[in-house]
Amino acid sequence: MLEEARQRTARMQERMRDANLDVALITDESTIAYFAGFWGYLSVEFGRPSFLIIRAHDAPIVVTPLMESEMVGAMTWVEDVRTWEDAGANRWENVLAKTLGSGLRKLGIERNSMPVIVRNWLDDQMKGVELVDVSPLIAPMRMIKSPLEIEVMKQAGQIAGAMMAAAHGALAEGAPEYEAALAVINAGTRKAAGFLTAKGWEQFVSPMIHNLQIMQSGRDTSMVHRRASVKQLERGDPVYFCFCNMAQFKQYKLGFDRMFHILEISDAAARVQQAAIDAQQAAIAAIRPGVTAQEVAAAANEVYAERGYETGYRTGRSIGMAYLESPELKQGDTTVLRPGMTFAVDGGISVDGEFGGRIGDSIVVTETSCEYLTDYPRQIFIVER
Repeated sequence: MLEEARQRTARMQERMRDANLDVALITDESTIAYFAGFWGYLSVEFGRPSFLIIRAHDAPIVVTPLMESEMVGAMTWVEDVRTWEDAGANRWENVLAKTLGSGLRKLGIERNSMPVIVRNWLDDQMKGVELVDVSPLIAPMRMIKSPLEIEVMKQAGQIAGAMMAAAHGALAEGAPEYEAALAVINAGTRKAAGFLTAKGWEQFVSPMIHNLQIMQSGRDTSMVHRRASVKQLERGDPVYFCFCNMAQFKQYKLGFDRMFHILEISDAAARVQQAAIDAQQAAIAAIRPGVTAQEVAAAANEVYAERGYETGYRTGRSIGMAYLESPELKQGDTTVLRPGMTFAVDGGISVDGEFGGRIGDSIVVTETSCEYLTDYPRQIFIVER
């Protein structure tokens, strides 16, 4: 994993030289992991940023909190790791300014994902420096996954499958939602642990499945991204699981969704759910090298239109180390699909205040079509207890 990160950085340096850009300041956690191989557990959300400085002609530099520097040094291939402290002369602002040096005329940044505290500092302290968005240099690199990346994502898919089976098995009339969420965490963690060793870089990769489970049931099913609660499941309830912030391994994040129904399903709800499944399957059947992202979306949209439902704003999104990468499967995205691209492909219909239909899987584009990264039956589920 670290050798691939080193090679990516070398390619990034080549792209920077071609763009006449000498220095890039990388601040997004997923991008730092992509190039340097490490990620933190108390990062910018706690006001504690880490940085990767990539220079076109020199070795990269990591700037990270002192208290995390031992772990960072063990996880990254970057040899120059500099530290900052929470107070005094070695605050991050001072260490970063010294590391970047004086005389900068142009600095590459990730414009749309840079933490506000860092951007405010740049605007205040580097008013004469031209800030150039390096996202267009990075995004094409991240579109095509290597065989090693795909293997990790397949492992993440197996973890997700274990999580979904546990969620399914925990559902019953009268059971509280949170019990299913706990089952997801336990099953996913145990499955992830089976892919890890306590040696080298892997010893710092936690198997723990975490984050708040996205779970919607009953009349709340159309509430996107609602979290598991103490609500008890009732006869006829639809139950929706989204693993978009749960199904991840070694920083690679998948999309994976299923819907279940407690004891029974109405004819109207069954029609909606089947339409969602059919739309997703139409999109997946359209995926192959040479088609455009919007053509995949159009295949799903045709099914929605035939069934009398409105089209969602997208059918899928590229996945990788970030929750959302480029391209997206939606109208207007003319990106041509190539082998090695990975997507979350969704079928989704919401009938506000009543019910909805949901399904989602992750796939990788192959030489001729695509292959599932996630696997669980794609059907209408009725929980019989």
